[in-house]
Amino acid sequence: MDKQGSMTPEQSFFAVFCIESLADELGVPGEKIYKTLTDESDILDGYILPCYEALHTQGKGYIVDTLKELMEKRGLLQ
Repeated sequence: MDKQGSMTPEQSFFAVFCIESLADELGVPGEKIYKTLTDESDILDGYILPCYEALHTQGKGYIVDTLKELMEKRGLLQ
Protein backbone atom coordinates (compact mmCIF):
# COMPACT_ATOMS: atom_id res chain seq x y z
CA MET A 1 0.00 0.00 0.00
CA ASP A 2 1.11 3.54 -0.53
CA LYS A 3 1.57 6.09 2.24
CA GLN A 4 -2.12 7.04 2.16
CA GLY A 5 -3.21 3.41 2.68
CA SER A 6 -4.35 2.93 -0.92
CA MET A 7 -3.40 0.05 -3.16
CA THR A 8 -0.77 0.85 -5.73
CA PRO A 9 -1.55 -0.09 -9.33
CA GLU A 10 0.96 -2.94 -9.05
CA GLN A 11 -0.76 -4.28 -5.92
CA SER A 12 -4.15 -4.04 -7.62
CA PHE A 13 -2.86 -6.03 -10.58
CA PHE A 14 -1.31 -8.59 -8.24
CA ALA A 15 -4.54 -8.92 -6.23
CA VAL A 16 -6.48 -9.63 -9.42
CA PHE A 17 -3.80 -12.13 -10.46
CA CYS A 18 -4.15 -13.94 -7.10
CA ILE A 19 -7.94 -13.97 -7.26
CA GLU A 20 -8.13 -15.22 -10.83
CA SER A 21 -5.36 -17.79 -10.31
CA LEU A 22 -7.18 -19.21 -7.27
CA ALA A 23 -10.47 -19.19 -9.16
CA ASP A 24 -8.92 -21.15 -12.03
CA GLU A 25 -7.27 -23.63 -9.65
CA LEU A 26 -10.46 -24.20 -7.65
CA GLY A 27 -12.87 -24.08 -10.59
CA VAL A 28 -15.03 -21.34 -9.12
CA PRO A 29 -15.87 -17.81 -10.30
CA GLY A 30 -13.43 -15.04 -9.44
CA GLU A 31 -16.24 -13.15 -7.72
CA LYS A 32 -16.61 -16.00 -5.20
CA ILE A 33 -12.87 -15.96 -4.46
CA TYR A 34 -12.93 -12.19 -4.07
CA LYS A 35 -15.78 -12.42 -1.55
CA THR A 36 -13.97 -15.19 0.31
CA LEU A 37 -10.77 -13.15 0.54
CA THR A 38 -12.55 -9.96 1.60
CA ASP A 39 -15.98 -10.58 3.13
CA GLU A 40 -15.37 -14.00 4.72
CA SER A 41 -11.77 -13.33 5.77
CA ASP A 42 -9.08 -10.68 5.79
CA ILE A 43 -6.73 -12.58 3.49
CA LEU A 44 -6.58 -9.85 0.86
CA ASP A 45 -5.97 -6.92 3.20
CA GLY A 46 -4.29 -8.92 5.97
CA TYR A 47 -1.99 -11.19 3.96
CA ILE A 48 -1.80 -10.66 0.20
CA LEU A 49 -1.30 -6.89 0.23
CA PRO A 50 1.03 -6.69 3.27
CA CYS A 51 3.14 -9.54 1.83
CA TYR A 52 3.10 -8.16 -1.71
CA GLU A 53 6.83 -7.40 -1.81
CA ALA A 54 7.74 -11.04 -1.10
CA LEU A 55 4.80 -12.78 -2.77
CA HIS A 56 4.98 -11.06 -6.14
CA THR A 57 8.47 -12.43 -6.68
CA GLN A 58 7.24 -16.02 -6.44
CA GLY A 59 5.81 -18.27 -9.13
CA LYS A 60 2.11 -18.76 -9.71
CA GLY A 61 2.13 -22.30 -8.30
CA TYR A 62 3.74 -21.22 -5.05
CA ILE A 63 1.33 -18.31 -4.64
CA VAL A 64 -1.75 -20.43 -5.32
CA ASP A 65 -0.56 -23.24 -3.02
CA THR A 66 0.23 -20.78 -0.23
CA LEU A 67 -3.16 -19.08 -0.51
CA LYS A 68 -4.98 -22.43 -0.63
CA GLU A 69 -3.12 -23.56 2.49
CA LEU A 70 -4.05 -20.35 4.29
CA MET A 71 -7.69 -20.73 3.22
CA GLU A 72 -7.71 -24.34 4.46
CA LYS A 73 -6.26 -23.32 7.83
CA ARG A 74 -9.02 -20.75 8.19
CA GLY A 75 -11.75 -23.23 7.27
CA LEU A 76 -12.58 -21.57 3.96
CA LEU A 77 -11.94 -24.67 1.84
CA GLN A 78 -13.48 -28.10 2.30
